[in-house]
Amino acid sequence: MKRPLLTALVLVAAGVAAAQTAQTVSPVTLSLTMSLVRNVTVGGKVTEQLTPNPGNVLPGAVLSQVVTARNTTTKSIVNLPITLPVPKNTVYLAPEQGLDATRAEYSIDGGKTFAAAPLKKTVTVTQNGKTVQKEVEVKPSEYTTVRWMVRELPANQTLKLGYRVQVK
Repeated sequence: MKRPLLTALVLVAAGVAAAQTAQTVSPVTLSLTMSLVRNVTVGGKVTEQLTPNPGNVLPGAVLSQVVTARNTTTKSIVNLPITLPVPKNTVYLAPEQGLDATRAEYSIDGGKTFAAAPLKKTVTVTQNGKTVQKEVEVKPSEYTTVRWMVRELPANQTLKLGYRVQVK
């Protein structure tokens, strides 16, 4: 039986709050918009529809998460990290298209370490009866946190960054 899942929404809001707290040294405000992504037919054409702040989501639903960063000062801010955890009960799918082009880094350890995609990890496997270490590419669904390194956020400007997740 499919049950509505609100946990993802609550955890995302908590993640942005944590990101804001972690960045209190910067005069930047962060706000999160979460939208349910659905394909609908309009005039015989399939088009994507975003429903902001959905009340309930079901397993399998795709959500768009967009964080808006605003520089509230009269000076540019340089080398600004903006971090957003992937909510529990969801899996990372892909970057949100059509937003600001800022380099994203990903973490598979809850935000302890970050690297640009594709991420690699070392696993132990048995080959021909021997235990060996093998480097494999990490699937995006294993990402736990996304961090964007903003080179410069000009005075009184905003920047939108985001990604899509799927509810487990």
